[in-house]
Order: sequence, then C-alpha cells, then structure tokens
Amino acid sequence: MSAEAIIEPSDYDAPDTFDQFIADLKARARRAKSPIISPRMFCLALGMDVQTLAARAHVHRVTVNRAQGAEKLQAYLRDAVRIMGAAAEINGSFHDAAFWFRNEPVSAFDYKTPEQLVSEGRTEDLLRYVQSIGAGAAG
Repeated sequence: MSAEAIIEPSDYDAPDTFDQFIADLKARARRAKSPIISPRMFCLALGMDVQTLAARAHVHRVTVNRAQGAEKLQAYLRDAVRIMGAAAEINGSFHDAAFWFRNEPVSAFDYKTPEQLVSEGRTEDLLRYVQSIGAGAAG
C-alpha cells in the first residue's frame, strides 16, 4: 500500500509486514505534518477500539482523539510498536505479531498478554524476553 493509497485512516487495512506498517505510520505523519504515531491508524491495524487504547495507555478516551500527541499516549504507542517490531522480526508477519501482542498469554509473565505488559510499563522486560526467543533461548 503506497502513501497515496491511504487517504483516511478509516480506509486503512493492516499490511502483511511490519516494515509496511511503519511506512504507513510515517506516511500518515507526513500528511498530518506531525511526527506522531496515529492512534486511530494503530487501533485500526490492531482491531482495537479507542476505549481500550485509552485504558492501556492510561489516558482519558478523549485524549486519544483530541490530544493525539500527548506524551503518555505516544509513549504507549511507541512501546507497543517496539514490541511488535521485535516479534515481527522473529516470524516476519505483522498480522502474527499483532495477534500475539493482543491475545497470547506469556507464561513467563504470569500469563499476561504483551498488550497488558506494555500497559504495565514492562516493555523492557518483554523486549528482553522476545529477543531471547529470537536468539533461540527458552524465554
């Protein structure tokens, strides 16, 4: 999907690769003339509603729509993208990484999902875990 193909975030379909997802986020930021991750595009790509994103980022739901550049929101989005990027490096699929991020409990973290762990501020622990799996260690 080229940058021109994305007219509005509501028309957005998540790509197959993480690299294309990043390219789409960058294209959206260029068009918006704001170097932030689009919360709406993130939600559409992950099948997440605004209320869930707000809860995970620990911000009010109005913040997601009206203050998209809020540091707390952007910090959550950056951390989530980092984790999905690390997961996508292992299997190459954005869809698999997104599914894992949202749904798969991680036994090493009391069966919490990666989405929950990032929300709890455990991004660095989770990143080390994903990197250990990528290196062939038993998490």
